[in-house]
This record gives sequence, C-alpha cells and structure tokens, in this order.
Amino acid sequence: MAKKSTAANRKKFLADLHEHLLEMKTKLINEIDSELKAEREGNKDEGMDTYDLASEERDREINFILSDRERVKIKQIDDALGRMAEGSYGVCESCGLEIAQERLEAMPFTRLCRDCQQDMEREAKSQRRFDDERNTYRKLGSTDADEDNI
Repeated sequence: MAKKSTAANRKKFLADLHEHLLEMKTKLINEIDSELKAEREGNKDEGMDTYDLASEERDREINFILSDRERVKIKQIDDALGRMAEGSYGVCESCGLEIAQERLEAMPFTRLCRDCQQDMEREAKSQRRFDDERNTYRKLGSTDADEDNI
C-alpha cells in the first residue's frame, strides 16, 4: 500500500511541476515581449549625443544577452515538458534512477540526478585543469624563434 501512495504522491508532484513549468514559460515569454516592446518604443535617437547613443547601444547588448538566456531557459522548459509528455521526466539520463523531488523543485528542467551532475562537473573541472596545464606547457616550451615562425 505504501508503494501506491508513493507513486500517487510522485504523480501529483509531477502534475504540480508541470503547471509550474508552464507558468515559468509564460512569465519568460511575457518578459521578452515587454523588453522588445520597450526597446521599440525607446529607439528614438533624436537629440542624443554620442555618449547617450553608446550607452543605449550597451544597454541593448546587455538586453540581448539576457533575452538569449531567457530563450535558452524556454528551450529547457520545452524539453522538460516534452519529457513529461513521453514519460521520461524525472529520470536521470545518466544512471536511470529517479531524480529526487527536492532537486526537481530547485531545478525543474534538470536531466541529471545530483550524483551524476557532480560527477559530470568533476570530469569537466578535471578536463579544464588538463587543458590549462597543456596550454601552459606549450607556452613554456615555445621560444621567440618559434613565435617568429607563426
């Protein structure tokens, strides 16, 4: 009987998370829309000096970067919703075990359980360290004559 209630709890949790993901997506889309609308309305360069124009261009670049992050987040949400539809959501793509509810609450579009995520981060850190050491060795091994030939 405990197994059934756990499965029912998980099903309810996933349904609630589905609603949360849809709300997050709607909020992000609304934010992007309002940013685009504000940018279109603010594109009046009349009476602006060079510094104002440069500042405005910088603001546009920052907004572009932020909206790009928002687009990535929307893609992650869409991927999570797709996994929910096919029934693979909440299962670690590396080890196949269920991802803990606490982790899914904190990162609803995660694909990995905590342990596999930590393993992946350790591997990436080790690879970066190896690449850094290799690049340092190359720099130490080069001479001025080598650089002239490049």
